[in-house]
Amino acid sequence: MSPTQSTAQVLSTIHRRHDQDSSKDRASSPSSRSWSSNVSKRLSRSHKAKQYNKPSDSQRRVRPGRAPGTRHRTWAPPLVLVSMFLCFYAVNPHESNIIHHFLFLSYKQKDPDDDPSSSPAPSYYGKGPWDLAFVFFYTIVLSFTREFLMHEVLRPLARACGITSPRTTSRFTEQMYTACYTALSGPLGLLVMRRTPGLWYFETRGMYEGYPHQAHEGLFKFYYLFQAAFWIQQVVVMVLGQEQRRKDFREFVAHHVVTVALIGLSYRFHFMRIGIAIYVTHDISDGLLAIVKSLNYAQSSLQAPVYALCMACWIYLRHYINLRVLYSILTEFSAVGPFELDWAAEQYKCRISQVVTFGLLAGLQALNLFWLYCLFRSAYRFVMLGIAKDDRSEAEESEGEEVDNTVKGRRPGGETRIRVE
Repeated sequence: MSPTQSTAQVLSTIHRRHDQDSSKDRASSPSSRSWSSNVSKRLSRSHKAKQYNKPSDSQRRVRPGRAPGTRHRTWAPPLVLVSMFLCFYAVNPHESNIIHHFLFLSYKQKDPDDDPSSSPAPSYYGKGPWDLAFVFFYTIVLSFTREFLMHEVLRPLARACGITSPRTTSRFTEQMYTACYTALSGPLGLLVMRRTPGLWYFETRGMYEGYPHQAHEGLFKFYYLFQAAFWIQQVVVMVLGQEQRRKDFREFVAHHVVTVALIGLSYRFHFMRIGIAIYVTHDISDGLLAIVKSLNYAQSSLQAPVYALCMACWIYLRHYINLRVLYSILTEFSAVGPFELDWAAEQYKCRISQVVTFGLLAGLQALNLFWLYCLFRSAYRFVMLGIAKDDRSEAEESEGEEVDNTVKGRRPGGETRIRVE
């Protein structure tokens, strides 16, 4: 190797080391760190922008091969449970099968006055622990029914009525389900009342004659336990947060607690005849109110006359009839039939039960008076002030509705709707 080549290699090595040192200095300099920080911030902003512009669930396209609404099929789990019960019963469809107690009424009694030569008399049933199994099974049945109707039947109905907001659609389906249920339970309750001696039409004396009422006709017992399953299922919905909260959520919870307490105590201490009257008065008025709310969400022109009918029925059923029942507890409760505590004879019509029954029904009446005030306030604002906005919803729901109206080119609050409290 010549001296000239050796000198060139040395100079090349010196230049490479100098370039490496310079790059290290630039990397450790403040300006370099600032440049790196700016790059990181820009990348972070870009990531956040992508998240902010991420399409919502309603805007996403359904993946190929997946049916629309699959992720919302909340009715599938209760359907599986109901199917399992039916399959287990189909293996041995007799009373000896334990599943029989879940599907059918238990404790059937033979009427000593039954004449085989005459027409068959209605069957009577007593009470016992297996009634809880019946209530449990039909709570699952109602859970499936509610979710299936709301998502597969009532949600398309909401779209057909022009309701596109997710929150309003949810409200509409909830109220329509209540309307559908009470459209069946209300007339059935009137039929049970008609078939019960001394109870038609809201006759209070018949609630206490012949006490204790330890056995009931099959239709009577089925209706009472099925209603118990409905209210327990409503409590499950409330606990799981499946319904959107409103401003009267505390009153709503109190109403459910009082109702379930009345159902359980009336069943245990043989006051189910009083419970029939309370069931009927609340089912019919609840159904009309649910129809009014549904018409309100659908912006129907029928909401005003139906609202007037709802208020009239509410006052008559929930206040006039229920106040008559409360008055009978103060008077006929102790005057008609035995009035003593006898655990052996299951005689519970005494001073303690009188106070407890009156207290729970009075608490229910107080809640109904609160909602009656809300109904009158809504009617006054609609007639006198022209305010037709539902203010029972939470603030965030109102903001969401306003955005939804703006996107669709509608003026927020431009619809003429009765404010349903």
